[in-house]
Amino acid sequence: MAETEKKEEKQKKLKRVSKKSLRSMQKNHKRHVFRTSARIVKYGTKGFTRNIWLSTAATAVMSITLIILFVTVVASVILTNTAEMMKDKIDITIYFKPNTTEEVLGKLTKRIEEDSNIKSVETSSSETEYKKFLEENKTSDEILNILDAEMEKMMINKMQATMRIKVYDVDNLDSVKGIVEEDELFVEYTDKDKVPTYDVNRAEIATITSWARIARTGGIVLAVVFLVISILIIFSTIRMAIFSRREEIYMMKLVGADKRFIRGPFLVEAEICGIIAGVVAGTVSYFGFKFMAPKLEGYGISVAQIENILDSNKLILVFLAFIVIGIIIGRISARLAVSRYLNKA
Repeated sequence: MAETEKKEEKQKKLKRVSKKSLRSMQKNHKRHVFRTSARIVKYGTKGFTRNIWLSTAATAVMSITLIILFVTVVASVILTNTAEMMKDKIDITIYFKPNTTEEVLGKLTKRIEEDSNIKSVETSSSETEYKKFLEENKTSDEILNILDAEMEKMMINKMQATMRIKVYDVDNLDSVKGIVEEDELFVEYTDKDKVPTYDVNRAEIATITSWARIARTGGIVLAVVFLVISILIIFSTIRMAIFSRREEIYMMKLVGADKRFIRGPFLVEAEICGIIAGVVAGTVSYFGFKFMAPKLEGYGISVAQIENILDSNKLILVFLAFIVIGIIIGRISARLAVSRYLNKA
Protein backbone atom coordinates (compact mmCIF):
# COMPACT_ATOMS: atom_id res chain seq x y z
CA MET A 1 0.00 0.00 0.00
CA ALA A 2 2.84 2.39 0.94
CA GLU A 3 4.62 1.73 -2.37
CA THR A 4 1.42 2.35 -4.33
CA GLU A 5 0.90 5.68 -2.55
CA LYS A 6 4.51 6.69 -3.27
CA LYS A 7 4.06 5.91 -6.99
CA GLU A 8 0.87 7.95 -7.16
CA GLU A 9 2.61 10.84 -5.40
CA LYS A 10 5.49 10.72 -7.91
CA GLN A 11 3.05 10.73 -10.85
CA LYS A 12 1.28 13.80 -9.44
CA LYS A 13 4.61 15.60 -9.02
CA LEU A 14 5.62 14.69 -12.59
CA LYS A 15 2.30 16.04 -13.89
CA ARG A 16 2.78 19.31 -11.97
CA VAL A 17 6.35 19.61 -13.28
CA SER A 18 5.31 18.85 -16.86
CA LYS A 19 2.53 21.49 -16.71
CA LYS A 20 5.00 24.07 -15.40
CA SER A 21 7.46 23.07 -18.11
CA LEU A 22 4.83 23.43 -20.82
CA ARG A 23 3.84 26.89 -19.56
CA SER A 24 7.49 27.88 -19.41
CA MET A 25 8.12 26.51 -22.90
CA GLN A 26 5.13 28.43 -24.27
CA LYS A 27 6.36 31.70 -22.75
CA ASN A 28 9.89 31.08 -23.98
CA HIS A 29 8.57 30.17 -27.44
CA LYS A 30 6.68 33.46 -27.69
CA ARG A 31 9.76 35.37 -26.59
CA HIS A 32 11.84 33.30 -28.99
CA VAL A 33 9.54 34.06 -31.96
CA PHE A 34 9.64 37.78 -31.19
CA ARG A 35 13.42 37.72 -30.76
CA THR A 36 13.84 35.74 -33.99
CA SER A 37 11.62 38.15 -35.95
CA ALA A 38 13.56 41.12 -34.57
CA ARG A 39 16.85 39.52 -35.62
CA ILE A 40 15.49 38.74 -39.11
CA VAL A 41 14.52 42.41 -39.56
CA LYS A 42 17.90 43.52 -38.20
CA TYR A 43 19.89 41.24 -40.54
CA GLY A 44 17.64 42.20 -43.48
CA THR A 45 18.27 45.90 -42.84
CA LYS A 46 22.03 45.26 -42.66
CA GLY A 47 21.83 43.32 -45.92
CA PHE A 48 20.05 46.27 -47.58
CA THR A 49 22.78 48.72 -46.54
CA ARG A 50 25.58 46.22 -47.30
CA ASN A 51 24.52 46.04 -50.97
CA ILE A 52 23.51 49.71 -51.10
CA TRP A 53 24.25 50.29 -54.79
CA LEU A 54 22.30 47.28 -56.01
CA SER A 55 19.54 48.05 -53.50
CA THR A 56 19.37 51.64 -54.78
CA ALA A 57 19.16 50.46 -58.40
CA ALA A 58 16.40 47.99 -57.55
CA THR A 59 14.50 50.67 -55.63
CA ALA A 60 14.84 53.17 -58.49
CA VAL A 61 13.56 50.75 -61.15
CA MET A 62 10.70 49.66 -58.89
CA SER A 63 9.81 53.33 -58.32
CA ILE A 64 9.66 53.90 -62.09
CA THR A 65 7.43 50.84 -62.44
CA LEU A 66 5.01 52.16 -59.81
CA ILE A 67 4.99 55.65 -61.35
CA ILE A 68 4.17 54.17 -64.78
CA LEU A 69 1.31 52.20 -63.21
CA PHE A 70 -0.01 55.42 -61.63
CA VAL A 71 0.29 57.36 -64.91
CA THR A 72 -1.50 54.55 -66.76
CA VAL A 73 -4.43 54.54 -64.34
CA VAL A 74 -4.64 58.35 -64.21
CA ALA A 75 -4.41 58.79 -68.00
CA SER A 76 -7.10 56.18 -68.58
CA VAL A 77 -9.44 57.73 -66.00
CA ILE A 78 -9.06 61.38 -67.03
CA LEU A 79 -9.29 60.70 -70.77
CA THR A 80 -12.36 58.49 -70.30
CA ASN A 81 -13.96 61.16 -68.07
CA THR A 82 -13.14 63.86 -70.63
CA ALA A 83 -14.80 61.86 -73.40
CA GLU A 84 -17.87 61.29 -71.21
CA MET A 85 -17.97 64.99 -70.28
CA MET A 86 -17.86 65.97 -73.97
CA LYS A 87 -20.60 63.47 -74.75
CA ASP A 88 -22.74 65.00 -72.01
CA LYS A 89 -22.28 68.49 -73.50
CA ILE A 90 -23.20 67.43 -77.03
CA ASP A 91 -26.57 68.59 -78.26
CA ILE A 92 -28.19 67.93 -81.62
CA THR A 93 -29.57 71.07 -83.24
CA ILE A 94 -32.49 70.76 -85.66
CA TYR A 95 -33.37 73.83 -87.75
CA PHE A 96 -36.99 74.64 -88.66
CA LYS A 97 -38.43 77.08 -91.16
CA PRO A 98 -38.55 80.75 -90.10
CA ASN A 99 -41.67 81.82 -88.20
CA THR A 100 -42.49 78.28 -87.05
CA THR A 101 -45.00 78.97 -84.26
CA GLU A 102 -44.61 78.06 -80.58
CA GLU A 103 -47.63 75.76 -80.92
CA VAL A 104 -45.95 73.77 -83.70
CA LEU A 105 -42.68 73.66 -81.75
CA GLY A 106 -44.63 72.22 -78.80
CA LYS A 107 -46.08 69.46 -80.98
CA LEU A 108 -42.61 68.69 -82.39
CA THR A 109 -41.22 68.52 -78.85
CA LYS A 110 -43.90 66.03 -77.74
CA ARG A 111 -43.18 63.90 -80.80
CA ILE A 112 -39.42 63.74 -80.26
CA GLU A 113 -39.78 63.10 -76.50
CA GLU A 114 -41.45 59.77 -77.30
CA ASP A 115 -37.96 58.42 -78.08
CA SER A 116 -36.44 56.73 -75.00
CA ASN A 117 -32.95 58.02 -75.90
CA ILE A 118 -34.00 61.67 -75.44
CA LYS A 119 -32.58 63.30 -72.32
CA SER A 120 -33.87 66.86 -72.76
CA VAL A 121 -35.39 69.09 -75.45
CA GLU A 122 -35.15 72.87 -75.72
CA THR A 123 -36.87 74.86 -78.51
CA SER A 124 -36.35 78.42 -79.66
CA SER A 125 -38.60 80.40 -82.02
CA SER A 126 -37.36 82.86 -84.65
CA GLU A 127 -38.08 85.78 -82.29
CA THR A 128 -36.07 84.11 -79.49
CA GLU A 129 -33.19 83.46 -81.88
CA TYR A 130 -33.25 87.15 -82.87
CA LYS A 131 -33.06 88.18 -79.18
CA LYS A 132 -30.07 85.84 -78.73
CA PHE A 133 -28.44 87.51 -81.71
CA LEU A 134 -28.93 90.93 -80.11
CA GLU A 135 -27.51 89.68 -76.79
CA GLU A 136 -24.42 88.26 -78.50
CA ASN A 137 -23.79 91.52 -80.37
CA LYS A 138 -24.83 94.05 -77.72
CA THR A 139 -21.33 95.52 -77.62
CA SER A 140 -21.21 96.08 -81.39
CA ASP A 141 -22.53 99.60 -82.04
CA GLU A 142 -22.06 99.14 -85.80
CA ILE A 143 -24.60 96.28 -85.90
CA LEU A 144 -27.05 97.82 -83.44
CA ASN A 145 -27.18 101.13 -85.35
CA ILE A 146 -28.48 99.50 -88.54
CA LEU A 147 -31.18 97.44 -86.80
CA ASP A 148 -34.35 99.47 -87.31
CA ALA A 149 -37.90 98.06 -87.19
CA GLU A 150 -37.89 97.07 -90.84
CA MET A 151 -34.51 95.32 -90.52
CA GLU A 152 -35.70 93.53 -87.37
CA LYS A 153 -38.77 92.16 -89.14
CA MET A 154 -36.70 91.04 -92.12
CA MET A 155 -34.17 89.23 -89.90
CA ILE A 156 -36.89 87.47 -87.91
CA ASN A 157 -38.44 86.28 -91.18
CA LYS A 158 -35.05 84.87 -92.20
CA MET A 159 -34.05 83.25 -88.90
CA GLN A 160 -34.78 79.56 -88.41
CA ALA A 161 -36.49 78.29 -85.29
CA THR A 162 -34.37 75.64 -83.54
CA MET A 163 -34.68 72.55 -81.40
CA ARG A 164 -31.70 71.48 -79.27
CA ILE A 165 -31.76 67.87 -78.12
CA LYS A 166 -29.57 66.09 -75.58
CA VAL A 167 -29.50 62.30 -75.72
CA TYR A 168 -28.34 59.58 -73.33
CA ASP A 169 -26.34 57.68 -75.94
CA VAL A 170 -24.68 59.83 -78.62
CA ASP A 171 -23.46 56.70 -80.39
CA ASN A 172 -27.01 55.54 -81.07
CA LEU A 173 -28.90 58.24 -82.98
CA ASP A 174 -30.74 56.06 -85.49
CA SER A 175 -34.09 56.41 -83.74
CA VAL A 176 -33.74 60.21 -83.50
CA LYS A 177 -32.75 60.44 -87.16
CA GLY A 178 -35.71 58.24 -88.05
CA ILE A 179 -38.18 60.63 -86.39
CA VAL A 180 -36.61 63.77 -87.90
CA GLU A 181 -36.39 62.36 -91.41
CA GLU A 182 -39.66 60.35 -91.55
CA ASP A 183 -42.23 61.98 -89.25
CA GLU A 184 -44.69 64.05 -91.32
CA LEU A 185 -44.65 67.07 -88.98
CA PHE A 186 -40.84 67.18 -88.88
CA VAL A 187 -40.59 66.74 -92.66
CA GLU A 188 -43.06 69.63 -93.16
CA TYR A 189 -41.32 72.15 -90.89
CA THR A 190 -37.63 71.14 -91.04
CA ASP A 191 -35.47 73.66 -92.94
CA LYS A 192 -34.02 71.79 -95.91
CA ASP A 193 -31.14 74.27 -96.27
CA LYS A 194 -29.58 73.50 -92.87
CA VAL A 195 -28.71 69.91 -91.94
CA PRO A 196 -29.19 68.83 -88.28
CA THR A 197 -25.90 68.76 -86.34
CA TYR A 198 -25.69 65.04 -85.63
CA ASP A 199 -21.93 64.70 -85.95
CA VAL A 200 -20.57 67.82 -84.26
CA ASN A 201 -17.71 66.92 -81.85
CA ARG A 202 -18.06 63.22 -82.70
CA ALA A 203 -14.56 63.17 -84.24
CA GLU A 204 -13.03 64.82 -81.13
CA ILE A 205 -14.76 62.32 -78.85
CA ALA A 206 -13.56 59.39 -80.96
CA THR A 207 -10.00 60.77 -80.80
CA ILE A 208 -10.05 61.17 -77.02
CA THR A 209 -11.55 57.69 -76.57
CA SER A 210 -8.79 56.21 -78.73
CA TRP A 211 -6.19 58.13 -76.70
CA ALA A 212 -7.62 56.62 -73.51
CA ARG A 213 -7.36 53.15 -75.08
CA ILE A 214 -3.79 53.77 -76.26
CA ALA A 215 -2.76 55.21 -72.89
CA ARG A 216 -4.21 52.19 -71.09
CA THR A 217 -2.61 49.62 -73.41
CA GLY A 218 0.73 51.40 -73.73
CA GLY A 219 0.93 52.04 -70.00
CA ILE A 220 0.26 48.40 -69.19
CA VAL A 221 2.97 47.28 -71.65
CA LEU A 222 5.52 49.73 -70.19
CA ALA A 223 4.57 48.77 -66.64
CA VAL A 224 5.03 45.06 -67.43
CA VAL A 225 8.44 45.76 -69.02
CA PHE A 226 9.68 47.73 -66.01
CA LEU A 227 8.11 45.18 -63.66
CA VAL A 228 10.17 42.42 -65.28
CA ILE A 229 13.30 44.61 -65.09
CA SER A 230 12.76 45.40 -61.40
CA ILE A 231 12.14 41.72 -60.60
CA LEU A 232 15.36 40.77 -62.41
CA ILE A 233 17.38 43.43 -60.57
CA ILE A 234 16.01 42.42 -57.16
CA PHE A 235 16.55 38.78 -58.14
CA SER A 236 20.21 39.54 -58.96
CA THR A 237 20.63 41.56 -55.74
CA ILE A 238 19.37 38.70 -53.57
CA ARG A 239 21.42 36.16 -55.53
CA MET A 240 24.64 38.15 -54.96
CA ALA A 241 23.76 38.57 -51.28
CA ILE A 242 23.29 34.81 -50.95
CA PHE A 243 26.63 34.04 -52.60
CA SER A 244 28.50 36.67 -50.58
CA ARG A 245 27.10 35.24 -47.33
CA ARG A 246 27.20 31.57 -48.21
CA GLU A 247 29.67 30.83 -45.36
CA GLU A 248 27.30 32.40 -42.84
CA ILE A 249 24.38 30.45 -44.29
CA TYR A 250 26.39 27.23 -44.11
CA MET A 251 27.22 27.85 -40.42
CA MET A 252 23.55 28.62 -39.69
CA LYS A 253 22.53 25.30 -41.23
CA LEU A 254 25.19 23.46 -39.16
CA VAL A 255 23.90 24.89 -35.87
CA GLY A 256 20.31 23.98 -36.82
CA ALA A 257 18.82 27.35 -37.83
CA ASP A 258 15.39 26.87 -39.41
CA LYS A 259 14.61 27.87 -42.99
CA ARG A 260 12.54 30.87 -41.92
CA PHE A 261 15.48 32.40 -40.07
CA ILE A 262 17.85 31.81 -43.01
CA ARG A 263 15.65 33.16 -45.80
CA GLY A 264 13.89 35.84 -43.72
CA PRO A 265 16.58 38.56 -43.99
CA PHE A 266 16.62 38.31 -47.80
CA LEU A 267 12.85 38.77 -47.92
CA VAL A 268 13.10 41.73 -45.54
CA GLU A 269 15.81 43.26 -47.74
CA ALA A 270 13.53 43.11 -50.80
CA GLU A 271 10.54 44.40 -48.82
CA ILE A 272 12.57 47.45 -47.70
CA CYS A 273 13.22 48.17 -51.40
CA GLY A 274 9.45 47.95 -52.01
CA ILE A 275 8.57 50.26 -49.09
CA ILE A 276 11.07 52.95 -50.13
CA ALA A 277 10.03 52.63 -53.79
CA GLY A 278 6.37 53.02 -52.79
CA VAL A 279 7.05 56.20 -50.80
CA VAL A 280 9.26 57.68 -53.56
CA ALA A 281 6.80 56.77 -56.35
CA GLY A 282 3.83 58.10 -54.37
CA THR A 283 5.57 61.42 -53.66
CA VAL A 284 6.76 61.91 -57.25
CA SER A 285 3.34 60.95 -58.64
CA TYR A 286 1.49 63.33 -56.28
CA PHE A 287 3.62 66.42 -57.01
CA GLY A 288 3.92 65.51 -60.70
CA PHE A 289 0.13 65.38 -61.03
CA LYS A 290 -0.28 68.66 -59.10
CA PHE A 291 2.16 70.30 -61.52
CA MET A 292 0.45 68.92 -64.63
CA ALA A 293 -3.21 69.32 -63.56
CA PRO A 294 -3.58 73.06 -64.43
CA LYS A 295 -1.97 72.49 -67.85
CA LEU A 296 -4.30 69.56 -68.58
CA GLU A 297 -7.36 71.59 -67.54
CA GLY A 298 -6.20 74.31 -69.93
CA TYR A 299 -6.65 71.80 -72.77
CA GLY A 300 -10.14 70.90 -71.60
CA ILE A 301 -9.11 67.59 -70.01
CA SER A 302 -11.14 66.64 -66.93
CA VAL A 303 -8.90 65.98 -63.89
CA ALA A 304 -11.51 66.64 -61.18
CA GLN A 305 -12.00 62.98 -60.16
CA ILE A 306 -8.26 62.38 -59.57
CA GLU A 307 -7.88 65.75 -57.82
CA ASN A 308 -10.74 64.90 -55.45
CA ILE A 309 -8.98 61.67 -54.48
CA LEU A 310 -5.54 63.26 -54.00
CA ASP A 311 -6.94 66.22 -52.04
CA SER A 312 -8.85 64.04 -49.57
CA ASN A 313 -8.12 61.47 -46.88
CA LYS A 314 -7.91 58.88 -49.66
CA LEU A 315 -4.38 60.13 -50.38
CA ILE A 316 -3.20 57.90 -47.51
CA LEU A 317 -4.79 54.90 -49.24
CA VAL A 318 -3.01 55.85 -52.48
CA PHE A 319 0.36 55.86 -50.70
CA LEU A 320 -0.49 52.58 -48.98
CA ALA A 321 -1.36 51.07 -52.38
CA PHE A 322 2.05 52.15 -53.72
CA ILE A 323 3.81 50.63 -50.71
CA VAL A 324 1.82 47.37 -50.76
CA ILE A 325 2.44 46.87 -54.50
CA GLY A 326 6.15 47.60 -53.93
CA ILE A 327 6.32 45.05 -51.12
CA ILE A 328 4.55 42.43 -53.24
CA ILE A 329 6.97 42.96 -56.15
CA GLY A 330 9.97 42.78 -53.80
CA ARG A 331 8.73 39.69 -51.98
CA ILE A 332 7.95 37.78 -55.19
CA SER A 333 11.41 38.61 -56.59
CA ALA A 334 13.16 37.61 -53.37
CA ARG A 335 11.22 34.35 -53.06
CA LEU A 336 12.20 33.39 -56.61
CA ALA A 337 15.87 34.04 -55.85
CA VAL A 338 15.80 32.34 -52.44
CA SER A 339 14.02 29.22 -53.71
CA ARG A 340 16.54 28.87 -56.53
CA TYR A 341 19.87 29.74 -54.88
CA LEU A 342 19.55 29.31 -51.13
CA ASN A 343 19.84 25.52 -51.18
CA LYS A 344 23.06 25.83 -53.20
CA ALA A 345 24.72 28.16 -50.65
